[in-house]
Amino acid sequence: MLKKAPKLKSTVKTKAKGNINVRPASEAMIELVTLLFLNSLTEEAKAKAFEEKSATIRAQHVRAVAKKVLKKSRG
Repeated sequence: MLKKAPKLKSTVKTKAKGNINVRPASEAMIELVTLLFLNSLTEEAKAKAFEEKSATIRAQHVRAVAKKVLKKSRG
């Protein structure tokens, strides 16, 4: 897993409407939320792989749980 989300600040600026300034504290919070999301996604994919008696997490496992994790993360 990556230690840092790649180009996160530029991604946030391009997705935001209008000119937005992202302060360093906000950038850190965005990175933490992203890492928490990726962590929960991997945990769910790991559980799915275990259910299918697979030793490795494959793309099909991630795709199978992605919709559920996205719904859970929205609140």
